[in-house]
Amino acid sequence: MSAIIPKSIMETFSLRHLLIGAAMIFAAIMSVVMTPTRHLASKDEPMDLDVMIPKKFENWKKDDSVTPIMPNPQQKAVLDKIYTQTLSRTYINDQGERVMLTIAYGSSQKDDLQVHRPEVCYSVQGFQVTESTEDRMHILKYDIPVRRMVAVNGLRTEPITYWITIGNKVVNEGLAWKIEQLKLGFHGIVPDGLLFRMSTISNDAASSYAIQNDFANALLSSLKPEVLKKLIGNTSK
Repeated sequence: MSAIIPKSIMETFSLRHLLIGAAMIFAAIMSVVMTPTRHLASKDEPMDLDVMIPKKFENWKKDDSVTPIMPNPQQKAVLDKIYTQTLSRTYINDQGERVMLTIAYGSSQKDDLQVHRPEVCYSVQGFQVTESTEDRMHILKYDIPVRRMVAVNGLRTEPITYWITIGNKVVNEGLAWKIEQLKLGFHGIVPDGLLFRMSTISNDAASSYAIQNDFANALLSSLKPEVLKKLIGNTSK
């Protein structure tokens, strides 16, 4: 004996299924419409960090006697997926002070391909981050927000200064980075991103930050305007 389902209940089920189906179709359409497709990097000249960043400027020059620490093979495989280009050099000035410079550029900043913050990279390599504070660098009348941190691994102490760009803006915090990504994605844009990192081997963090300030000021002052903009974005004066 088959059960008889009232017509009103059947109509309710049909309406619910219709609404669910419509919602699924709308979500599918919106996922296509809202998926960024235009790459911001495609508007600019191709990046060539080795050419863009001079090996000698003011009283600083590339020091070939010091080789930067390279990531392990597992890390390198991950970094190769994230970054389109990387540059790692050590510079020395007339006073014998050294600064290690790393610039990493990624042409596509998505959730799974975003620039890695140094806190994460150093921790993976066995360092302990003992300090991490916000600061600002005043260079060429530009006011660049930066993060200072100290990484320690055994007897090695490394004060670090870095900033991260997404699109044309310096954004060093994860939440602010996500908000900027969503804002650009709403307009159909896939942003690019860049990490600019300086570090010094020293137990004196304050002195190291002063040296890094001098280095950054000398380097950025030597760059062409279009290269400078690529490194610091539309940073306010």
